[in-house]
Amino acid sequence: MINFTEEITDKDFIGKLIPQKAPFVMVDKLLHFEENKVVAGFSISEENIFTQNKKFTAPGLIEHMAQSVALYTGYQYHLKNEEAPIGYIGAIKKAEIFKLPEVGAELKTTVNILHDIMGVTLVNVETECDGKVIASSEMKTVLAN
Repeated sequence: MINFTEEITDKDFIGKLIPQKAPFVMVDKLLHFEENKVVAGFSISEENIFTQNKKFTAPGLIEHMAQSVALYTGYQYHLKNEEAPIGYIGAIKKAEIFKLPEVGAELKTTVNILHDIMGVTLVNVETECDGKVIASSEMKTVLAN
């Protein structure tokens, strides 16, 4: 069982783990990783394409959650010394946005893997800001292989 708790904040390294490229990168930290869980982080900047009126928008939160799942997959492949495959959101179920975070806020997103079989991953995702849950969803992602 693979488990680590040391944070990875090297944005160049994080960028190699996900298929998205600037200006569309919505994760910048890997805070925790284990076999069926990842915790990702993101600092919201005013320059972000999903920032409007000093707030991070709902589509930005959804994209951040999806990229947190991609970070899980990317780090798994990194540990195997393999290049991470491209994937996409297959379905979003029960997405709820409780609060839009402000510019300068730090997001902490926990992804719990429910099922991961044959390139299809079903997850529960919860995003926190200042210790409070601001968004949650259930997603299905699919590898494009």
